[in-house]
Amino acid sequence: MRSSSGRNSGNNGGSRGGNSGGRGNYRGAGNSRDDRQGGGSGGGRPRNPRPEERKYDVGGSGGPSDGPKKGRGAAARGGAKGGPKQSPQRGGGRTAPARSREYDARTEERNRERYANKPQVKTPKTFPGAEQEGERLQKVLARAGMGSRRACEELIEQARVEVNGEIVLEQGMRVDPEKDEIKVDGLTVATQSYLFFALNKPAGVVSTMEDPDGRQCLGDYVTNRETRLFHVGRLDTETEGIILLTNHGELAHRLTHPKYGVKKTYLAAITGPLPREVGRMLKEGIQLEDGYARADHFRVVEQTGKNYLVEVTLHEGRKHIVRRMLAEAGFPVEKLVRTAFGPIGLGDQKSGWLRRLTNTEVGMLMKEVGM
Repeated sequence: MRSSSGRNSGNNGGSRGGNSGGRGNYRGAGNSRDDRQGGGSGGGRPRNPRPEERKYDVGGSGGPSDGPKKGRGAAARGGAKGGPKQSPQRGGGRTAPARSREYDARTEERNRERYANKPQVKTPKTFPGAEQEGERLQKVLARAGMGSRRACEELIEQARVEVNGEIVLEQGMRVDPEKDEIKVDGLTVATQSYLFFALNKPAGVVSTMEDPDGRQCLGDYVTNRETRLFHVGRLDTETEGIILLTNHGELAHRLTHPKYGVKKTYLAAITGPLPREVGRMLKEGIQLEDGYARADHFRVVEQTGKNYLVEVTLHEGRKHIVRRMLAEAGFPVEKLVRTAFGPIGLGDQKSGWLRRLTNTEVGMLMKEVGM
């Protein structure tokens, strides 16, 4: 019995010894794995170098390296992870000399001289209707302020539009706004880049675009306009009322020329009593120091006691003509306002206000002087 129990205990001891030996081998497996990775007697894959053992290729002048380069060497030479990018050099590392500005200027000048006398090649236009010149009539009318394109097409359908004296009966006609004369209902359409304004000039404003003495002038009301404007005719400093501003030279010339006889209407405040023959006297003509002056129309608008408000219409434009005529007749003017210039009336426009003339008003002005 003793011997059998001894054998069992021996076997158990052997088992424990084997187990303990297994545990001992497992705990020490790391050392043997390092040995195998390091190329020890165990064999297996090569060991990865530790951080302190790694070699970084930064473009030094070291000897030839074994195998492909790894690590930060490629990145330091301009790879994806940083480092300056280096362009390949030619000729064994020599850089090409930079060209001077004088050399580039001479080269450009030679190229210009070479192609200066060669004819310019015009590429063909490929979009539909490119071979036709000018703009569509309804587009020109719409841009001139006659309404939408559809409304302008209706004007053409109603035979109300004429180009160069002929009524247009078909849609899509092309015109040149700079050369062709376009009319709607007999009134010329200002299709060019012309500006027309009416200003209700207050008293005390000088009828000049610039005043060297620094007084308030007409130019102060149009300082924000890119196009240079000029006034049509004049009003003396104390006279109020409508005055036209434009950049259309021919129209301005005709509106002020005595040949076309454009009428101007004034309201004058005078003190009576006013005899009946004053109107006849003004229409027949009054002798002034620079010749006879005649009024085209005269009427009394309002009377309050001895204070009269009279309307005078005349086509002359001499300096202070209305004031001098009434003063010569024995009735000095206390206040004078011009209420109309040709077909353009002042209406309810406030003093000092500037407004742009409508296309219809511009057409009426042009018709007044035969344009």
